[in-house]
Amino acid sequence: MSREFNLFFIVSLFLTFITSCNEYQKILNSDDNNRKYKAAEEYYNNGEYRRANRLLEQLVPVYRGKPQAERLIYFFADSYFQTKNYYLASYQFESFIKSFPKSQKLEEASFFAAKSHYMMSPTYSLDQEETNTATEKLQIFMNNYPESNFTEECNQLISELQNKIEKKEFEVAKQYYTIYDYRAAIKSLDNFIGEFVGSKFREEALYFKFLASYEIAVNSVQSKKYQRLMDLKQLHNNIVRYYPETLFEEDLSKKIKTVEKEINTFAN
Repeated sequence: MSREFNLFFIVSLFLTFITSCNEYQKILNSDDNNRKYKAAEEYYNNGEYRRANRLLEQLVPVYRGKPQAERLIYFFADSYFQTKNYYLASYQFESFIKSFPKSQKLEEASFFAAKSHYMMSPTYSLDQEETNTATEKLQIFMNNYPESNFTEECNQLISELQNKIEKKEFEVAKQYYTIYDYRAAIKSLDNFIGEFVGSKFREEALYFKFLASYEIAVNSVQSKKYQRLMDLKQLHNNIVRYYPETLFEEDLSKKIKTVEKEINTFAN
């Protein structure tokens, strides 16, 4: 009995799906714009954004300039966002903002236009032009709507984007160390430390600067070695002063003992 019931349920579900698809196609191919309007709104409200989007694509040109246009264009933009087509979402939200500057939905449209760029921001290893655009758009939104309910989320999104940019720059700087170009590594890491003062990668950047400086110092000619070892010792002191519980304590301690031994050799 249970097996028969399950089979009946599956068949019923399949028939309902087929009927639904047929009904949707009929509406999509219909010339009745009122019917399309009601269906688009129903699909949108039910979270069936792909179906709503196709109907809205047909309806927006028909109702442009009419009272329903504002509502339809907002739904159209949001249906792109909900279906993860963020490029078209940003375009449609920005079009909405220009067309309806006094809309009650202006703040929401402005936020989601900016968030669309955030969603398009690639992984840190790729070009970060879109990340910079997203940061700028979100900052403009916060400037325009300082009391917005989206402020907390904006701050979080901007923080994530900033972190991505910092990671990109740090990995570029660190790459010089991995290819044994120690002088370029030091210069690049110095630039990173100076530009991103509060970065969470700052401790690691100082550590890799120490490693690069260490390789140069211990392999220097005698005439330059002492001063470079002393500079390295100062760098070590700065790291442990700022980061007394540094994650790199074991390796730093091991290397600084070698440095001090070399310095003592010069003193003797």
